[in-house]
Amino acid sequence: MTAAAFRADALILVCAISAGIHAALAPEHFAEEGTPAGAGFVVSAVLLAALAVVLTVRPTELARAAAALVFAGLIAAYALAVTTGVPVLHPDRESLDGLALITKAVEAAGLALCLPPPRPLTAPTFQPKGSST
Repeated sequence: MTAAAFRADALILVCAISAGIHAALAPEHFAEEGTPAGAGFVVSAVLLAALAVVLTVRPTELARAAAALVFAGLIAAYALAVTTGVPVLHPDRESLDGLALITKAVEAAGLALCLPPPRPLTAPTFQPKGSST
């Protein structure tokens, strides 16, 4: 398996894991915080599941960019939820939660997988002053 294939498979797995967690937590958020928060979790789960499918069937740069956008949005939304609350969806500040932190770590890994892989370092070519080539 090439490094590119591994990264592609890992990205699909991260989308699926995050989709599953958001889907599993949606009923709890409907019950505790109401319809807007629960709907936010459902929308997140659907987007992530759709991305897992699209990245499996037709892995394009656009799909990878969409995954990066969704991961960044979910991480930012959680940061807002625990610091100030999210207007309409979750107006009250949420306390830090272990599962949420693990989920955000998984999503941060997914975001990193969306970035182009680092290029190998090459040694700079050094030419002493005054030398000609």
